[in-house]
Amino acid sequence: MKLTISKSKNAESFYVAKSFYNNGTRTSKIVEKLGTRAELEKKLNGRDPEEWAREYIDKLTQQEKEQTREIIVKYSSSKIINKDERQSFNGGYLFLQKIYHELKLNKICKSISDKYKFEFNLDSILSRLIYSRIIHPSSKLATYQLSTKFIEQPKFELHQVYRALEFIAKEADFIQSELYKNRAAITKHQSKILYYDCTNYFFEIEQEEGLKQYGISKEHRPNPIVQMGLFMDGDGIPLAFNISSGNTNEQITLKPLEKQILKDFKLSKFVVCTDAGLSSVTNRKFNNVRERKFITTQSIKKLKKHDREWALNAKGWRIYGSKEAYDINSIDDDIFKDKIFYKETWINDDDIEQRLIVTYSPKYKDYQRNIRNSQIERALNAINSNPSKLNKSNQNDYKRFVTKTNCTENGEVAENGIYGIDIERIAKEEMYDGFYGVCTNLEDDVSDIVAVNKRRWEIEECFRIMKSEFKARPVYLKRDDRIEAHFTTCFISLIIYRLLEQKLNNQYTPREIIDGLRNMDFYQIKGEGYIPTYMRSDFTDSLHGAFGFRTDYQIVSTNQIKNIFKETKF
Repeated sequence: MKLTISKSKNAESFYVAKSFYNNGTRTSKIVEKLGTRAELEKKLNGRDPEEWAREYIDKLTQQEKEQTREIIVKYSSSKIINKDERQSFNGGYLFLQKIYHELKLNKICKSISDKYKFEFNLDSILSRLIYSRIIHPSSKLATYQLSTKFIEQPKFELHQVYRALEFIAKEADFIQSELYKNRAAITKHQSKILYYDCTNYFFEIEQEEGLKQYGISKEHRPNPIVQMGLFMDGDGIPLAFNISSGNTNEQITLKPLEKQILKDFKLSKFVVCTDAGLSSVTNRKFNNVRERKFITTQSIKKLKKHDREWALNAKGWRIYGSKEAYDINSIDDDIFKDKIFYKETWINDDDIEQRLIVTYSPKYKDYQRNIRNSQIERALNAINSNPSKLNKSNQNDYKRFVTKTNCTENGEVAENGIYGIDIERIAKEEMYDGFYGVCTNLEDDVSDIVAVNKRRWEIEECFRIMKSEFKARPVYLKRDDRIEAHFTTCFISLIIYRLLEQKLNNQYTPREIIDGLRNMDFYQIKGEGYIPTYMRSDFTDSLHGAFGFRTDYQIVSTNQIKNIFKETKF
């Protein structure tokens, strides 16, 4: 701060002025008017006004350094704000930025930039694509426009975003392997257990092209799709991914990505956990060599007859930690409702020696029957109200319980058919209520194996977050390389988001976290700092506690915000 003296014909006025940078240009503004020389002489009882003013300004400067100066801002109800000048900015991205730099993504960008010798700022582009994907998910054009909402402004042009996508796609494998190495520096890897699953993403088009092919859509959409395979570690953090065309059998996507992990991540000893749809014989054999193991969901309905009969037999069941054998037909479901019973045996199918573990839970049986009963009720309502909609059904559709006959009990032809409930099908399904099967080549304790398999829901949640919160679909990009780059940024965003969840001790839902970051807006006072306009909450307190800096002062001074920038880019 400095003293400014304005002299006129009739008076000499003293002001406190402050210099600052505005859009890269150094400028100054009046912070406070101290008064005229005559006013100050009268007030100071003859003391030199200029000497007093310089001492006062030195005191203000010291207070500013110590972050104790009170800031006075003047506004005028007659002065119009400047045109095309943003005054409100988002600061929620600063917490994502800290994780981004902990993962050394800025250095990964530099390595790629050095390799290809391009001139645009890949770090600025990739970071904004990631922050925007989490906070303001939208198209690449909208992302470019929205990136100006962050306190730190972007250092690129729109055409450079699309150019950058080409290099992000080319270096997707390098980015994944470097992220794996860099993560080890900030958190322990739980890489002894790896979860694998597949999903697909649709495009708002009808013509197949490149990766965009017609296939079995997880969302039952009649559009071309691309397929994503994802590995997740035991902490719920994404580990690696691949993209394949929409008409690819998802079972054959596991081996190529797992081989890539073996090569790039130098992992050799781990357990791969998958659902039944990905547990092909080939995949089981691939993870039945050396130090690799597998745990996979096993459909009891698809077991060989003698194994299925053994699994459904009411006798020979145990409870974890007990040697007592139970007959599940004789137990009181209310007394044992929170217990899980199990039985196990070794089977040899397709030249693979594997352990079949079957569990039975009264609570799971009740859950399945409640679901089925509501479906049966829907089927009855449809029969009574609108039978014309009952022509088609899928495996889990309530319409599967509806039967149609074209003649009456007397053999007469029914004009529109007679609808009823398929009692036989209901009885067949009820046979499997409460039962759950797992196959593995591990010899660990049953409860440990079941516990590992239960965590598969986390990889399904990863897909849900990408599709819902990150709005990764529908995809509007056309070129395959840009499509791969799009999912690479979604993958990195998911890693950063999951690490953020961990820092917050998994206390908050995805919606609470994302809304909380999105709402962390600040009003800029040029030359002074940023006033938080968000509501302080338990969530924001948790953020500040986890990251070691605060943004919830009545005003975050310019010096404070600069220190936060340094803190998030250490």
